[in-house]
Amino acid sequence: MKHRVLISTAACAMLLATSCSKTMNNSENPFMKDYTTEYEIPPFSEIKYEHYIPAIKAGIEERNQEIWAITSNRAMPDFENTILAIDNSGKLLTKVSYVFYALSESDNTPEMEKISEEAMPLLTAAQDEFSMNEQLFDRIKQVYDRKAELNLTTAQECLLDKYYKSFTRNGALLSAAEKDTLKNINQQLANYELAYNSNILKETNESEIIVENEADLAGIPAATVAEAAEEADRRGKGGKWVFTVHAPSRLAVLSYADNRDLRRRMYETYTSLASNDNKYNNSENINRILELRAKKAKLLGFESFAAYQMDNVMAKSVENAENLLYQIWRPAVAKVKEEVADMQAYVNKEGGNFKIAPWDYYYYAEKVKKEKFDLSEDDVRPYFQLENVVQGIFTMAQRLYGITFTEMKDAPKYNPEVTVYDVKDAEGNHVAVFMTDYFPRATKRQGAWMSEFKGEYNYNGVSERPIIYNVGNFTKPTKDMPSLLTLDEVETAFHEFGHALQGMLTKAEFRGQAGTNVDRDFVELPSQIDEHWAMEPELLKTYAKHYKTGEVIPDELIKKLDASAKFNQGFAATELVGAALLDIEWHKLDYKDKVDVKAFEADVAKRLGKPEEVQFRYRSPYFKHIFGSTQYACGYYTYLWAEVLDADGFELFKEKGIFDPATAKAYRENILEPGDSEDPMVLYKRFRGQEPTVDALLKNRGLK
Repeated sequence: MKHRVLISTAACAMLLATSCSKTMNNSENPFMKDYTTEYEIPPFSEIKYEHYIPAIKAGIEERNQEIWAITSNRAMPDFENTILAIDNSGKLLTKVSYVFYALSESDNTPEMEKISEEAMPLLTAAQDEFSMNEQLFDRIKQVYDRKAELNLTTAQECLLDKYYKSFTRNGALLSAAEKDTLKNINQQLANYELAYNSNILKETNESEIIVENEADLAGIPAATVAEAAEEADRRGKGGKWVFTVHAPSRLAVLSYADNRDLRRRMYETYTSLASNDNKYNNSENINRILELRAKKAKLLGFESFAAYQMDNVMAKSVENAENLLYQIWRPAVAKVKEEVADMQAYVNKEGGNFKIAPWDYYYYAEKVKKEKFDLSEDDVRPYFQLENVVQGIFTMAQRLYGITFTEMKDAPKYNPEVTVYDVKDAEGNHVAVFMTDYFPRATKRQGAWMSEFKGEYNYNGVSERPIIYNVGNFTKPTKDMPSLLTLDEVETAFHEFGHALQGMLTKAEFRGQAGTNVDRDFVELPSQIDEHWAMEPELLKTYAKHYKTGEVIPDELIKKLDASAKFNQGFAATELVGAALLDIEWHKLDYKDKVDVKAFEADVAKRLGKPEEVQFRYRSPYFKHIFGSTQYACGYYTYLWAEVLDADGFELFKEKGIFDPATAKAYRENILEPGDSEDPMVLYKRFRGQEPTVDALLKNRGLK
């Protein structure tokens, strides 16, 4: 998932006011001068905490001057002097925002958090002033009203439509008093979302499950146990084992700990994040966010925030999104009943006197998987050393698109754990810079994502190439063992790299259309389709090598992986679709009075007929996708929408060959390169030759 910067990306060549020029001449601030590093990588070692706020303020002032120059232009508004000028405005603000947002997510120190408290209101107010500027919108509207006579290209018309709709959706048509109300709503939303995210990070870092008796560690992989011992040392609890709710630790305990009470403790600790009776409880933040979003939607003429969000994506309506989700939900729930029956039979056979509970699901899924397929995570994990998985990802990219990755050992990094690569095409031309940051740390939020430090531009003979990065929270190496990834982590690495490919290979003409600046329910196609390559034998044999012996993963193990590929997909789909439906239900809400978060979740689960053994993938107090950012609210369904596209699209690769040059070329030219320069369904059909149906997804997940 990419976190997009709120402002348009870089600079219009216009004269600035003297006061702005003086601010910009601060030679001590690296943001306020050209980066002299190779490929203009941010000089992270030179950037200090005190540089952010002055640069943000100067960037806002610069963009204000640029917008003033656009609105005071007496020439008839046209694409070049209005739309392109807007798209090219805000170079400094974008420059500092890219670094600010990146580090506030992946290196959020107490100092960075304090900067966020001052920066977010500034950025929110600046965006409101920009998107509600009456003179600016008047020029956009004049171009929009005349577009039929302007002989625009498809990409130009798409960019014009994008800005026109963006401005109307952000209050351009409101009265002055209504605009003030919307500004106030946006400012409050930014504050509550910041508080919501902060609570999750702090309680995640403080949460711990302590084990004192070594016998209680039975079943847990040695690498996880070693990391728990090292974590105990870091926390001053040597001689014990400390497990955290970060995914590598949490999932290992839930999947392999023989001690049922330890699994329960882990499950309950994780699912109660930010909902305990302490200062990190997010109930009030959720209520205020819901109230403000509902008011915003009504102010802008929509019946609900869900309707407002769906209006601007491929789905077009709440009904269309829900229709897709229910087509998956019903067979997924039916499949869960089969899976639970198999697990309960295993428990009964072993003499267990209990009914399968949510904290048993991962554990007994592994047991049944072992029994059915003679396969466990421990069998395959030694073949997935992180460095080898990364090399497999690069091999995939080279075979499909002819690009190569060379480490830039001396390149600037925002953290020592970051690795930087120079990406080149088959002719040796620079394509992009790619960075990876794969391990958990206390200052990094949970999850995995992609974003950029520099965008792409390719208009009128001027070309700039991007700087893209992937962030993850994968299993860390220990003193005695390298980073060995779970199957889920392998797929996540391929997933985020799919986003990175769209960012690196983009050839869009305009900044506002480049890379992943596409509809939210189209952006997940490149990431999710890449997951299919991870377990394809033709690629798997190039990178899955035993970390001790170097032995290539044996054919017998590959056959077991293939045979078990659809195992437990009822659980996976129910978790995912349930979360998406919960997201929509929250944002369909006509907020009147304070909502009991737990009660609302329970009511949604009951109405859906959700199996009691399967929790929502994220409970609302830590459902960062939907409450941590208004931009992504009511958007969790997009993973399923895009999965319909990726399952259907990969069938073409399977039919033609997973490295077929013609299919790869068509995919690159129609999906990875265009960005938002044309309607996404038009682009998809040009690649695939047909509209997708949900059948391929159901087949791929074994639900049909």
